[in-house]
Amino acid sequence: MTIRVLLADDHALVRSSFRILIESEPDLEVVGEAATGHEAVRLARSARADVVLMDIWMPGMDGIAATRALTADQGLTDVRVLMLTTFEADEYVFQALRAGASGFLGKGVGLPDLFHAIRLVADGECLLSPGATKALINRYLATPERPSTGAAELRSLTTRERQVLMLVAAGLSNDAIAEQLRISPSTAKTHANRIMTKLGVGSRAQLVVIAYQTGYVRPGA
Repeated sequence: MTIRVLLADDHALVRSSFRILIESEPDLEVVGEAATGHEAVRLARSARADVVLMDIWMPGMDGIAATRALTADQGLTDVRVLMLTTFEADEYVFQALRAGASGFLGKGVGLPDLFHAIRLVADGECLLSPGATKALINRYLATPERPSTGAAELRSLTTRERQVLMLVAAGLSNDAIAEQLRISPSTAKTHANRIMTKLGVGSRAQLVVIAYQTGYVRPGA
């Protein structure tokens, strides 16, 4: 299956470079380029993109606002946003995850990691850069804040779903969760999808945010 990628960055040279690199892979196809957040939202609809490679900094509607618009659109529930940033551990990354991004990468990422990230989020996984995950948790996810998800929603999770939530919050993939719980990867994915439905979120990255903000999972636990 070919993964349809939309490039959203206000620098034409960056978009052109990413297009050449991405289209060198037989299973990846660039279906559009956007220079603003507004264009990204419009093209995501018309081009039927699977993954939007989104820059945080763009004129007008920035990448965070565009991500929020995409994830709020019921007609774009299958579109995943992979955020690109120069600063991997700043507050904008956290805002992007809360807005519904499936993960983020630094712009200096290597090609194998870039291709892997696109395929990973297209499959519904989340991707948090290992070097920034700990900083994000310590700096933002653990700060006191009124969570949007309450105790009632968390209590609705089954024992198995609670186990899966904790492993998702630890950054484990479906394959890794399956291995640890001795279930199949498809079963792990089903559990994660059910958790997202129960908690009213659209991405696994948002599950990470909820798990830490509610204190359900604590840094260092």
